[in-house]
Amino acid sequence: MIKKETAEEIKNAARIEEVVGEFVSLKRRGTNLLGLCPFHNEKTPSFTVSPAKGIYKCFGCGVSGDATRFLMDHEKYSYPEALRYLAGKYNIHIEETESTEEEKQEEKERESLIAVNNFAAKHFTERLWNSDEGKSIGLAYFRNRGFTDAIIEKFQLGYSPQKWDDLTAEALNQGYKLSYLTKAGLTISKNNRDFDRFRNRVIFPIHNMTGRVIAFGGRILSSDKKLPKYVNSPETEIYNKSKILYGIYFARNAISKEDNCLLVEGYTDVISLHQSGIENVVASSGTSLTKEQISLIKRYTSNVTILFDGDEAGLKASFRGIDMILEQGMNVKLVLFPEGEDPDSYARNHRSEEIRQFLEENAKDFIVFKTNILLKDAQDDPIKRAELIKDIVQTISKIPDQIKRSIYIRECSSIIDMQEQTLLNEMNKLLRSQYRKDLKKQEYAPEPPTKEVTTEVQQKDPEQEAIEIQEKNIIRLLLNYGHQSFVPDEENIDREDQDNHINVAEAIVNDLTDDDIQFVFPVYQKIFDIYRDFVDKEEIKNNKTLTHHEDKEIAETAINLLAEPFELSENWTKKHKIHIQKESDILEKTVVHSLLAFKLDKLKQQKHNIQESLKNMDENSDNAEVIERMKQINNLNKKVQEIADKLGRIVLR
Repeated sequence: MIKKETAEEIKNAARIEEVVGEFVSLKRRGTNLLGLCPFHNEKTPSFTVSPAKGIYKCFGCGVSGDATRFLMDHEKYSYPEALRYLAGKYNIHIEETESTEEEKQEEKERESLIAVNNFAAKHFTERLWNSDEGKSIGLAYFRNRGFTDAIIEKFQLGYSPQKWDDLTAEALNQGYKLSYLTKAGLTISKNNRDFDRFRNRVIFPIHNMTGRVIAFGGRILSSDKKLPKYVNSPETEIYNKSKILYGIYFARNAISKEDNCLLVEGYTDVISLHQSGIENVVASSGTSLTKEQISLIKRYTSNVTILFDGDEAGLKASFRGIDMILEQGMNVKLVLFPEGEDPDSYARNHRSEEIRQFLEENAKDFIVFKTNILLKDAQDDPIKRAELIKDIVQTISKIPDQIKRSIYIRECSSIIDMQEQTLLNEMNKLLRSQYRKDLKKQEYAPEPPTKEVTTEVQQKDPEQEAIEIQEKNIIRLLLNYGHQSFVPDEENIDREDQDNHINVAEAIVNDLTDDDIQFVFPVYQKIFDIYRDFVDKEEIKNNKTLTHHEDKEIAETAINLLAEPFELSENWTKKHKIHIQKESDILEKTVVHSLLAFKLDKLKQQKHNIQESLKNMDENSDNAEVIERMKQINNLNKKVQEIADKLGRIVLR
């Protein structure tokens, strides 16, 4: 188990914008960064990263956290895995204590799968470079394809020998368990025999977003027609083929920089283009494009260019998948290579500048391209032309942006030589039909049980809501400004003297502790107690202590209170010569006013409780007790009036 002190060091070293930026394309927005949320599909960015506070928050789906939580939720890492990843990224040596049996069991499955894949990747690489068979068959194949040694090493390409159990035997000899070799899909157990899945093949490791090997693709080199050309790892706990794109780890930064993703079909297409210096390229690895893969690309860019070989039949088969890209509000272009060429062969036979020029000159808008292709097929056949119109309009209707739809309708009507209004009417029909379907889905969506709804409504007490707002505000001040200080606005105080400064956390904690005020909501009381401990030890820590807290409820509450949905641009305010007074500019006034308002509500609540108890007392109640409670009410009235005067409020008794 990682020591607590080491875990804190790792968390404090992690820069949230760097960690999240490896997976999400972020753009500066004031002091924060903004991007598309990786946890739900959205067309307008609502995922905010705050470098100053070390947190992220999506104002669309509500997810929030720090760098560690992001890796746990996004990459499905366990807590120790996330810490180890960050430690590696920031070169921090990890000191560990012995894990409990329960903790070991939780990590064992995933870690074991990662471990056997890592061993297999090294084994295949070693066989490629250091065995006679590997060099004469595997390495010769890669070099014949024009791959340099540097690119072979970059993509960790390997070779699996003809021997039935070359990998399996070596792994077992090294202490790896057969059960994990089979779960990872490296070994097949059949008829009391254990043999390698990828035997007699060149190997293409598949990396996840952080560069870890999670699966493999193997290509056979023999001419045996009975055997499949490619064999891939089965799906496992760490590998879901519909959620990964080959080469994404190597391409993600280039995609973001170029603001365009080149989409190809196979492993060698990706590798050849990389070798030519074109790195913003990924492959669907022969599978139909999925929504998850499209969302993966959209994290980095809204522009996709799909590269096809000269096979028109294959191109038409992909039209449906491209419609899914349009549905996500993305822009799609196509590049069709000359007959007999594909991205791999073209990259091998042309210089880098020639490839770039070819892609730029031949990139065609998908909808216009599709219209021309279908029009060529239809020719003068009226039935085919009718089908063409429906097909094209169906595609245009997928685009969420109304302006883009209108432009495409106009463009396509010109190409087809048909009135724009005809296409528009057809599209509106489709949009209305889809709208009705969506409505029906909502109507028939299962509703939560009535009891739960009733309970939730009953719990919404206005007084409780008012208390929660006040308590939340006090904790928000502690989190945002607890470590800052101000000079009390009192006479005979030298405002330049540092000794006269009072810490915000100290002011709030001491004031509420002196009046023995407790929080109603447990999580706010927990956070207040943490700050009280800081004050007692005269060691006010920054809010990372709370956002990184081991208590998930405390961490989530802290992050939600620190996150701000809107922020005025300083450039905008300067340009328009507008001075916006920030909360931090009037810190003393904010803290004092909030404390007074908080205590006022608490005193009113106390008074209300005593009044209710008096109402419930019968005629035989102890007279002395009644008098005592009346005194308490009078004292509370004085305190309430005192605070109300300071706040400039009128108290209605």
